[in-house]
Amino acid sequence: MRQKLTTTSIKQVSPTEKPFEIVDSELRGFLLRVQPTGRMTFYFSYRNEAGKKARIKIGTVGNISPQQARDQATALAGQVSTGVDVQAEKKHKKAVSELEKQSSLGHFIENQYKPWALSNRKSGQSTLDALHRHFKDWSTLQMDEISPYLVEQWRTRQLKAGMQPSTVNRNVACLKGVLSKALEWDSLEHHPLEKLKPLKIDSSPKVRFLTSSEEQSLSLALRKRDNELKLARERGNQFREKRGYEPLPSLMELDFADYLEPMVIVSLKTGMRRGEVFDLLWSDINFETETVTIRAEISKSNKTRHIPLSPIALDTLKKWKQQQPGSPDSTRVFTNSKGERFDNTNKAWRAILKDAGISDFRWHDMRHDFASKLVMKGVPLNTVRELCGHSDMNTTLRYAHLAPEHKAEAIALLG
Repeated sequence: MRQKLTTTSIKQVSPTEKPFEIVDSELRGFLLRVQPTGRMTFYFSYRNEAGKKARIKIGTVGNISPQQARDQATALAGQVSTGVDVQAEKKHKKAVSELEKQSSLGHFIENQYKPWALSNRKSGQSTLDALHRHFKDWSTLQMDEISPYLVEQWRTRQLKAGMQPSTVNRNVACLKGVLSKALEWDSLEHHPLEKLKPLKIDSSPKVRFLTSSEEQSLSLALRKRDNELKLARERGNQFREKRGYEPLPSLMELDFADYLEPMVIVSLKTGMRRGEVFDLLWSDINFETETVTIRAEISKSNKTRHIPLSPIALDTLKKWKQQQPGSPDSTRVFTNSKGERFDNTNKAWRAILKDAGISDFRWHDMRHDFASKLVMKGVPLNTVRELCGHSDMNTTLRYAHLAPEHKAEAIALLG
């Protein structure tokens, strides 16, 4: 069937039991294929230089007008007249596009780096989260397009926005780690950020630890919060009993209303990292030898270490254990209300610091507090390094200034 393909003529077309085609009477190769379902599609049909028939899809009726389809067919006819095989060219461009997609940063992270990071890095998910949060706009870039200048522009923006240089360095390190893996796995020919240097930061930053008054304020705030939770449970049970509901277990006879106070005490008195506390199992605690074992699989350094428990830490864990009778050794010491692993304690921690009147003190600073107090009590730095699980002495040396008497003794040797 031949006729000029226009809006009017197409409206008069009715589908049949079998597909059929209408060839345009004016433009050679321009045609409309009609399916039994009523779907109509514009095509351009031609012969390539080898004499082989080929056709290329232009679009469907409803998504493209007959005139737009005619204009595209005219352009394709012009390319064919110059010897271009438009269908082969389309397939080539599609293949190139797919190849570029597979070598993009986003494709590499999702299909290669992500499975490896989740299986081989304890911080794998947090690394992936950081990459998505800070570099998602670069996901379509080819990995070799990520230049030092591009990163330098990003760093400048982040610093102006208030991000700390150490945090900027950490996020860039995540990106460089991805590119290092791409190079190792032959997805890159060279590392585009190989010569990029990190921002200079103070190698011995100020260490934040609690003063005696702050430590007392934190302890009082924790006790106050604990009592408030217990009283709230009592009021809640009175409300439930008046309405004929089964009361919840009373908290009044327990040492701790919930996890926060024992978790803070253990963190302060052992120097464990937050993730180590979250992953601590009852089997890691030996009440006979009064020690806690940080397993290699939950340790940042991938090395097992043993920490003696101070009297207050030991007493806290014993009381917390008594509140959980029958808990298997394979269960976590601290879990959320659903019995699952914590991923953060931010809300409760910020509230307790506000109530205690303590500012500029992160959860991780409890680890600094632990190390600082040991050094100030005269504990050798190497012992502090072992207890904290530092991978090298340089990390521990940030606390050296807290033992000024050793420097004074050294200067005194000069006479």
